[in-house]
Amino acid sequence: MADKPSQDKTEEPTPRRRQKAKEEGNVPRSTDLNSVAVMLAGVLALQFTSGEILKLITNFMSLTYMDVASISITRESFPTQTAQAMKYAAAGLMPILIIIMLTGIGINYAQVGVVFAKKALVPKFEKISPLKGIKRLFSLRSLVELVKGLFKIGIVGFIGYSVIIKHIPDYWSLAHVGTSQIFVIMGQIIFEMALKIGLTLLVLALLDFAYQRWEFEKNLMMTKEEVREEQKQYEGNPELKARIRSEQRRTARKRMMAAVPDATVVVTNPTTLAVALKYTPLKKDDAPMVVAKGKRKLAEKIKLIAKQNGVPVIEKKPLARGLYETTEPGMEIPIIYYQAMAEILAQVYHLNQKQSSYA
Repeated sequence: MADKPSQDKTEEPTPRRRQKAKEEGNVPRSTDLNSVAVMLAGVLALQFTSGEILKLITNFMSLTYMDVASISITRESFPTQTAQAMKYAAAGLMPILIIIMLTGIGINYAQVGVVFAKKALVPKFEKISPLKGIKRLFSLRSLVELVKGLFKIGIVGFIGYSVIIKHIPDYWSLAHVGTSQIFVIMGQIIFEMALKIGLTLLVLALLDFAYQRWEFEKNLMMTKEEVREEQKQYEGNPELKARIRSEQRRTARKRMMAAVPDATVVVTNPTTLAVALKYTPLKKDDAPMVVAKGKRKLAEKIKLIAKQNGVPVIEKKPLARGLYETTEPGMEIPIIYYQAMAEILAQVYHLNQKQSSYA
């Protein structure tokens, strides 16, 4: 069956559809946001640790070049000297690498949480199909990505050019300062350029993330038919369930009506509610039990059956309302209604006595 056109997808995605998309690795994620966040973290970490790194570089240069004449490199000393050089390099790079790694993990978690999609690891023919690849290459998404890439290149070029032009006087001054000062000036210029580029790309990445979420939600939208099919698949056919519930209610009503002739009394509202109760005096520990109850037409039917079978029908509005709201057929009445029910049963007893005397 062909896919429904997107304009027919008017229903919000169900939790099951979202879960299925997550299991397939289909989550809203911006790779640009990850890249830019990692770059900014690296730039800021490098700026804050530049003093320590400069000291380490100086010590490393001293170790490897300035003292080269006095260093004797032998088979025995080479591992030690190499380890010492690596120690300087690791001491300078390790904090930056840790910050970059934690930033990458944190940004990815903030976007999609923890996702382990086994289905995404399964090879799919369409991913290696040349025809599918050509279609993806000339798709609207590829065009959007191309425009985004060209726009970012233009932004980076413009910012880089503006920073270089701004600091032209500083370049002329480099001829009149020491080597260490050259490093400081160039480092400041590079940091300014990287920070401006990073912050600009961060804004673009946040917009890209918002777009990715919007596109993700749009693609997850469902047609009314898809919602119905999902309900049938996971919850059964709604129409069949409705028919079953209707049949169950009909059976319950028949059972109630069959119990009314054996009731001891029917308490009414008097027109809208009717509750049929049965009480067996021989069972001293048992309270009166509700055997049927109804509202409006069903109440009228209960009263009619009761009259046809000689069951007393007594009007008691508060009791009828209370029993209707707090009990179901097959339940004993609550203790709070014992006193009112005792009065009703006494009334029924007197009625039965009168009928017996007339007989």
